[in-house]
Amino acid sequence: MSENRRAELAAFLRAHRARLHPADVGLPGDLEPGRRRTPGLRREEVAELAGVSLTWYTWLEQGRRISTSSQVIDALARALRLDEPQHRHLRRLADLAEPKLAATPACGTDRLQRLVDALLPCPAVIHDARWDFVVWNRAFTLVRTDPELLAPGQRNLLWWMLTDPANRSAMRNWERAARAILSQLRGVVGSRPDDARLAGLVAALTVHSAEFRTWWADYEVTEFRPTTLGLTHPTVGELDLELFQLRLVEDPDLVLVVQRPATDDDLRRVCELLDQS
Repeated sequence: MSENRRAELAAFLRAHRARLHPADVGLPGDLEPGRRRTPGLRREEVAELAGVSLTWYTWLEQGRRISTSSQVIDALARALRLDEPQHRHLRRLADLAEPKLAATPACGTDRLQRLVDALLPCPAVIHDARWDFVVWNRAFTLVRTDPELLAPGQRNLLWWMLTDPANRSAMRNWERAARAILSQLRGVVGSRPDDARLAGLVAALTVHSAEFRTWWADYEVTEFRPTTLGLTHPTVGELDLELFQLRLVEDPDLVLVVQRPATDDDLRRVCELLDQS
């Protein structure tokens, strides 16, 4: 951890300690009100609540070069009553992976559904950090796939890419696209080694996809790069879709993928599908 990161971590802890009062964390108030010199909680109170030594916590607030662990940082987050964004920030400052994903998007699926529906006629889908489909619009179901038709445990972008023969035959550069998604997931798995859902996905794909077994062993790690997706749709023929990925500020684990028709002809074909449905 760099000196600047240690200083920022120390400042964060001091600021959030100062915001709390004993009653906020279930501690009794002072016997003589008004005599407390420390704004907020005392260091020893935070250390006791988190189950760490006062010396260690003092050194952490002083920005000293000491080691931290996920368990201790998470205990401090609970002691300081941090919400999810603050908890994520604390872990980043401590140079740790972000906390385990929540099972349900923090911003609610109704709000997300309105967002993807507003993007018509562009196919649009939102997935979480595990690549599980969260919401999608009608254009996505007509141009790509309907995740609702997938088994509940298999509503996952990578699973669909690697196991659906219809999708494979429709994509003009299937292997390149599948490997790109796999290499992005590789980075997520590395940052969340204790995520049971991710571990289960990797285990299932290892059994069901020969390509996954081969490519996973290559350990390629990349991030999203702008690209155009080429499809041969069974109804309207050739389609080119320009891909965009946008991360939602209100819930950074969610990614909006917009597949914009690349030309006027592509837009006309997508609109035809929508009109026919």
